[in-house]
This record gives sequence, C-alpha cells and structure tokens, in this order.
Amino acid sequence: MDMVVFIPASAIAFVVGAAVGSFLNVVVYRLPAGLSLLHPPSRCPQCFTPLKPHDNVPVLGWLWLKGRCRYCKTRISPRYPVVEFTTGIVFLLVFGNFQFSLSTLGYWVFCSWLIALALIDADTMTLPNPLTASGVILGIGFKLIEGWQQGGWSPAVNSLFAAIFASVIGIWLFDTIRILGSVAFGKTAMGGGDAKLAAMMGAWLGWQNLLLASFIACLLGAVVGGIMLSRTSQKSNSMLKIPFGPYLAIGAILAMFFGETFISNYLNLFSV
Repeated sequence: MDMVVFIPASAIAFVVGAAVGSFLNVVVYRLPAGLSLLHPPSRCPQCFTPLKPHDNVPVLGWLWLKGRCRYCKTRISPRYPVVEFTTGIVFLLVFGNFQFSLSTLGYWVFCSWLIALALIDADTMTLPNPLTASGVILGIGFKLIEGWQQGGWSPAVNSLFAAIFASVIGIWLFDTIRILGSVAFGKTAMGGGDAKLAAMMGAWLGWQNLLLASFIACLLGAVVGGIMLSRTSQKSNSMLKIPFGPYLAIGAILAMFFGETFISNYLNLFSV
C-alpha cells in the first residue's frame, strides 16, 4: 500500500479505535449494572454532571482534566484512557494486518467484543450473555458474508457450517473441562460464560485457531495464576478466584494475528 494513503488511514484507524474504546468503557460500567448504554449521556459518576464534548475526547480528555472531574474534582480512573489507547492500538494493528478489507471491519467488531468481555470478567467474574450470544451471531454472519465474497453461495454455505461447527466445538470443549474440573476439585472450576466465550471465538476464528487461542489462554492463566498463588497466603489461596475471560481474549487476539502462521509452521514441522 502506498505510504501516502497508509499513514493517514492508520491515523484514522487509531482514532476510530480510541472512540470505540471510549464507548467500551461505558459498556463495561453500565451493562453489568443493568443500565442503559445510551441514556443518560456520559457524566461524572460522583456528581452526575454531564461531560462536555471536549472533556469526552478519547485519551486527551483525561489528560486535559488531569485525571479529575472538572466540577467536583473526583479522581477519574486512569483505566479509561488506557482502554481507549489500547483499543486504538488494536484497531491500528488490525488495519495494518488486513488493510482495506472486510476482515478489518469484522475483526474490529470481534476485538471490541473481546475487550468488553475481558474487562467485565475482570471486574465482576461474569461474561454477560447478551455480549457472548451476539458475538456468536455476528461471527457466524461475518463468516457467511466472507464466504459469499470469496465465491458465492457454495463458499458461503461452507463458511457458515464451519463457523457453526467451530462454535459448537468451543462450547462443548469448555463445558467438558468445567464438568471434569468441578468433579476433580470438588467445586466449580470454571464459569459457564467461558464456554459461551469459546463458542464466540470458534465462530470468528475457526476450530483450529480456537484450539490455539485456548492453549495460549491456559498457558497465560497458569503462569499468572501461579505467580499470584505464590504471593498469597495458604488461607488466601483457597479464596482466590481468577477470571479466565481476559486470558481467552488475549489468546483469541494472538490467534487472529498469528494463528495461520503458527499452525502452518507446526504442520510443516511434523509433516512427513
């Protein structure tokens, strides 16, 4: 791609991502609380004063306000600009990888869902059904359209059934892990929402990348969980709960970018 086009397009991708990140902050706060995502408009959670448009500019608004509400001076969590900046970077990387294509729009949506679900799980240890269910439907729809774009009805139907199959694999796999883990440890080993998130990942990524993303998530979870356990007392360890959704989200994003390369190299390594 011509750099004259790529550089401004990349800047736009980042700005769009940061703006989406700003909305994701709203989703993460309001959806678990059962509040409307649209009304009332953005406001200070302490004094309830509506934010002015220039206060609500992604990343920059927080910097201008020096991390405090303009009106009541309540501290504003730095997580807000971090989420906005991170989402902008993810959108930029997706555009850099897929450029001007349907995949860019589709994976922007997929990553937005993953970020929202990861943050909600980190905050509340839940993965809301409205997000996971809509993510599955959008993933299947995306694969249908992607297949149609590749050659009409036949590829579209094949992509549709492949997405449904991978989604079923995801929910069966994690439901099996949850049941076996609960029997082995005598307590709930994994929430039902993780299986639904895996179904969503399967719909978007396919069964091979789903397995890769799950492996990455388990590896990250084991490492981070081991570190956390080593730093807490034995009594605290028995009460420690670690949300798995963020690790699944990271695994899914890595598989989205590098899955085909990793799987191809793996198959070549063991090919006869």
